Amino acid sequence: MYTQVTTQQGSQATKFGTFGGVFTPCTLTILGVIMFLRFGQVVGQSGILDAILIVLAAKTITTLTTLSLSSIATNTRVKGGGAYFLISRSLGVEFGGAIGVLFFSAQAISVAMYVIGFTEAFSFTFPKWDPYFTEVATAVNLGTFVCVYIGAGWTIRVQYFILAILVMALGSFYAGAITDFNPDYLRANLTPKFAEGENLYTMFALFFPAVTGIMAGANMSGDLANPSKSIPKGTLLAILVTALVYLSQAILLGCARPADELISNNMVIRDIAVWPLAITAGVFAATLSSALGSMMGAPRILQAFAHDKIFKSLEFFGSGSGPTNEPRRATVLTFVVAQACILLGDLDAIAPIITMFFMITYGLLNLATFYEAITKNPSYRPTFRYCHWITSLAGTIGCLGVMFLINWIWASVSIAFIAALHWYIRSKEIESRWGDLQSGVMFERARKSLLRLEAEVYHPKNWRPVIMALSGTGWTRPHIPIYGYWLTSGQGILTLAHVVCGDIEVHAERREQYEKTLRNFIAKEQLEAFPVVTCNQMLSDGIESLIQCHGIGGIRPNTVLLGWPREERAESFGANIRVIAQMRRSILAARFMSHRQRSETADESSELEEHWSVPEGTIDVWWRGMANGALMLLLAHLLQKNPGWRNNKIRVMRVVSAPEAKPEVERSMAELGAASRITFTPTVVITDRPPQEVIPKESADAAIVLLGFQTPEEGHEMELYLRMESIAGDLPRVLFIDSAGGMALES
Repeated sequence: MYTQVTTQQGSQATKFGTFGGVFTPCTLTILGVIMFLRFGQVVGQSGILDAILIVLAAKTITTLTTLSLSSIATNTRVKGGGAYFLISRSLGVEFGGAIGVLFFSAQAISVAMYVIGFTEAFSFTFPKWDPYFTEVATAVNLGTFVCVYIGAGWTIRVQYFILAILVMALGSFYAGAITDFNPDYLRANLTPKFAEGENLYTMFALFFPAVTGIMAGANMSGDLANPSKSIPKGTLLAILVTALVYLSQAILLGCARPADELISNNMVIRDIAVWPLAITAGVFAATLSSALGSMMGAPRILQAFAHDKIFKSLEFFGSGSGPTNEPRRATVLTFVVAQACILLGDLDAIAPIITMFFMITYGLLNLATFYEAITKNPSYRPTFRYCHWITSLAGTIGCLGVMFLINWIWASVSIAFIAALHWYIRSKEIESRWGDLQSGVMFERARKSLLRLEAEVYHPKNWRPVIMALSGTGWTRPHIPIYGYWLTSGQGILTLAHVVCGDIEVHAERREQYEKTLRNFIAKEQLEAFPVVTCNQMLSDGIESLIQCHGIGGIRPNTVLLGWPREERAESFGANIRVIAQMRRSILAARFMSHRQRSETADESSELEEHWSVPEGTIDVWWRGMANGALMLLLAHLLQKNPGWRNNKIRVMRVVSAPEAKPEVERSMAELGAASRITFTPTVVITDRPPQEVIPKESADAAIVLLGFQTPEEGHEMELYLRMESIAGDLPRVLFIDSAGGMALES
């Protein structure tokens, strides 16, 4: 039943087995107050057949949930916290935190429900105490609190005695019901006799809290010797035994008494029993044991929740006492919550609220198991083999459906409460210290999407900017990653790349440090980007290996963004971009005068702030045809889609030498705007002067200028460099573009 284990301090701590730690608390919680005080009403109003349907439906949901519970419990090292621990380690800190609050509340309120049930039975047995209902309930709540405060070991031993009384009470009822069997009652009670305002769903809501005891064993997970073995076996056995009890009771109650008496007499089971005193003892024992079970479970949920430090205000309750780490602080809070609910004094009002809380918990537990199964995470290797993603999904849908069937308003409120807690925890950006399956879900989605993308036939309509920005470490040339981020505009993919020149055996650690630096830069500047660093003997080799190897499937870089060099590096730059062009990648070369003029001692933060500032002026695209023009215009459009650039109008600039050509050029540019569905202002410049005189003058006030170029042949690197330098002149921001094609403005 229980074993002794040695703690780190060398003291002996009790660890419970399947019977004492799981089966007994589950059975006693399930066969509790509802069975003795409300099940007669359920049978009387619903009729025998519908009562059986209610029991089977409730047991189906709890069985499916137990299969999910068993699967997760045998897939991880279960610690304290029960359902909270299992859900948080699967669905993540946001859902776990929301469930922690909700499940603790449900368990704490359950204490009040069971104490009120005990007090009802006590007042019925001793009528002189009826005027002191609240005082008696308070005393019972206090006594339950004291028992649990002393420790779980003592409480479990008390429950063995209670289980014996419960068995004796059930035997007394069965003997009396069989003796009082009446076929007329059987025929009359087969069909429903609902009172005004009641129906099958309200009866289900009244009954369902009776079966929520399946978590009583899981809540003790931190006190079990072998949780992964005891939780599945003990919980499923408890469900089977209690299902047989409730199904047989539904039939025997309907055969022993008329419906009116079943509905109006809360102690009808006592009147049926051959030994009424045994039922009285059974009611007292069952309600007290259920209260003890919930009083033990709720603090352990809160303790585990507080120990994870999701809410700083609750960290106080994470501490334990003694060698068994008893959650005494959390036990005090549980007592306070239960006492507040006792003052309401209405068992029928409390039951539906608890139903919603438990339903959400069960639904999320099923959902966690469903996601664990469908993501095919290699770490999901449960030893419990009788759970499938279909059963978990059925459990999730069943819980959600029953919630809305019972009371759609309370169901909506409960879901909204969970959603609000989830949003609040997410907004706090709490970093969990444990793994969850969110990354597994995203990985599986990405895997399937990549495979589907690989199978799709490419079409220019689906072209997106997949930019690899040769940004160095990010800090040294901040305009490169920032403009790369703007040019993808949330519709493409940006990679920040850095080539470490040298022998990889010498620079392996240096490569890792540079990648870490890039990750820090991306995180600090809140860029949607990926880092990649390669180590090669030469820069051109590094660029070549990045272009060939970086990416996967259809997500490979189609565009390379790099900085425009100074004159002394023009020839090597020409060689590098020739490698890029040969591999059919578009080239973007950013020539920013502010970077050239930057002081070597400039402050990094002020430099970044400057480059994040959107300059005033237009976005000028100098058009010379579709060869580079299509990509230039599309990138200008993507740049303008960023919130900070929306007020920067796009101008498409075209030079003609004769005035009579202007109307025709304006007409063709208007057709281009209509076909591309990009809003821009056509600007025709009439002049016969060379580009190096026209462009710097016409675009002097532009925020950025886009100019096309053609990658030079070998030996013509310096010629290209000098020509583009003369065309750009003293313009502060120029983006030179050589398009490899692949997109169509008309698509």
